[in-house]
Amino acid sequence: MKTKILNRDTIKYIAVFAMILNHTAHVFLDENTVLYMILIAVGHFTAITMCYFLVEGYTYTRSKTKYALRLLVFALLSEIPFCMAFTRHKVISFAGLDMLFTLLLCFFICLINEKISDTAEKTLAYILILIIACILVCDWGFMAPIFTLLFIWSKGDLCKTKKAFALSVILFGIYTLIGESGTFTVQSIILALLCMIFMALSGICITQAYNGKKAKRGARFSKWFFYCVYPAHLLLFALIRIFILEA
Repeated sequence: MKTKILNRDTIKYIAVFAMILNHTAHVFLDENTVLYMILIAVGHFTAITMCYFLVEGYTYTRSKTKYALRLLVFALLSEIPFCMAFTRHKVISFAGLDMLFTLLLCFFICLINEKISDTAEKTLAYILILIIACILVCDWGFMAPIFTLLFIWSKGDLCKTKKAFALSVILFGIYTLIGESGTFTVQSIILALLCMIFMALSGICITQAYNGKKAKRGARFSKWFFYCVYPAHLLLFALIRIFILEA
């Protein structure tokens, strides 16, 4: 179809750009500004997009072991820059585990789905992953594992994938307003709605414009770019914050 104009790498590049805008707001902007709210919301395109492609990638990767090791290695490389970037008025303090640790937990959800056949054991394993995500204070919390479970359930079926995105957006909205903030100020409601809109835009891109293919050129570059840009931009942001803004 002519509407299927976006390949996997293009959507990932959009997600990376959205993530950088989100982190720009977190690190450099005042929370009470309109620009802050917009950039924070834009970044919510990223989490659900990456969960979708992780589930898809799990099915076609040549080596699941290497896939998991890449996530682990870059999660470890990213953790100090992550904490440095999100520490306020200090050089570094613990700010939670970075998003690649969360994606690694999501990878284990895919592994559990593949390897464990018993329903009760599988359910307990899923619950354990959700608990670990909360205890370890992972970026995106337990929402990313839930997104992953929904995309596993959809199994690439277009109708189910649309439902998975819709349910993810609704659950995130409830979590943001009740589970995370616990307040119902006008600002919190507007921010939650904006975040839900950008999550829905991810669903539109993937269900309506994604052609199911990777880029014809530069696929290897893209693969490593997506891993390297995460710790690199966090380190850059941290150095700017520490040595320029707070010098």
